[in-house]
Amino acid sequence: MTDPAAAAKYQRYGRPLWRRLLLRTETAIIAAIVLLIVIATATVPYFAQPYTYSTMILNSAPILLMLIPVTLIIITGEIDLSVGSVLGFSSAIFGLSYAAGVPLSLAAVLAIVGGGLIGLFNGVLVTVVGLPSLAVTIGTLALFRGIAVGLLGTRAVTDFPQEVLSFAISPVFGSPLPIVTVAILVLVVAFAVLLHFTPFGRGVFAIGLSPEAAAFSGVRVNRTKLILFVLSGLVASATGVYYTLQYSNAIGTNGFGFELQVVTAIVLGGVSIWGGRGTLLGALAGGVLIAALNKTLQLAGIGSDTISIVTGAALIFSVVVASVSGSISRRRRGKASAVSAGA
Repeated sequence: MTDPAAAAKYQRYGRPLWRRLLLRTETAIIAAIVLLIVIATATVPYFAQPYTYSTMILNSAPILLMLIPVTLIIITGEIDLSVGSVLGFSSAIFGLSYAAGVPLSLAAVLAIVGGGLIGLFNGVLVTVVGLPSLAVTIGTLALFRGIAVGLLGTRAVTDFPQEVLSFAISPVFGSPLPIVTVAILVLVVAFAVLLHFTPFGRGVFAIGLSPEAAAFSGVRVNRTKLILFVLSGLVASATGVYYTLQYSNAIGTNGFGFELQVVTAIVLGGVSIWGGRGTLLGALAGGVLIAALNKTLQLAGIGSDTISIVTGAALIFSVVVASVSGSISRRRRGKASAVSAGA
């Protein structure tokens, strides 16, 4: 930019680094988590005990695991509402295989592969057939939940090896953090690198902003979406295996309603439901905030119905805030463009 006056005008629309870091959704969510923990520690009995943090992470671990690949799907402008049913389906396959005499490790592999095939099925219907992901995953949500319940009926498989069950909920080096925390962190780092530091991740954002422009830029739109749906199915089914071992209970209703909590955490974390914007850090922070809020309400004696109301209200609130902030941002960009054009 050679015109000094235009350069000065352009700089006024830039933001300092401290504002770019602090005035972000992720920062606000993390601050809300810290504030909630401080208030709960001071006012809610037993909240400050290590056991509380351990159970909070154990209870929220399935949501925190499944939201990781679903975040990338939502950034592309699609959605996967079948993850809760995939968890229940893989739990049923895992339990039935083990009850039939299949070794535990092989039963886990069969369950995870089954979830990956469901993800492939979703991806093919969205990318090859051209159906909307909302309709597809609502359909597979009902389909595979019905199959899972039909496979087991009222039966539950519970006779898993005790040493495996103990390991699933064991702490990390004597800390209050359970072993699943390591899996969550490893998965977050892997997907964060994929999303924010690779050409594949740049393609994910480009698809969310404009699939047509992304395709013209050389991004293989359908292949990218297909890979993400398969990854979502694999992670959800692996979570189903872990969930089964955590509670020593394989039943088709495992994971019922988890898809609402996953989407709520992602949108609350600043990921645009319309695609093109968001971070894994924000989505993870949204999941932790919901987990901390749920634990606080439970210890305060609030019933599960009220907790569900709070979760639903948080989803609506986050969507409204995202819509309003997006509208304000578009207006500001429009005014900035008009001023620049006038200059």
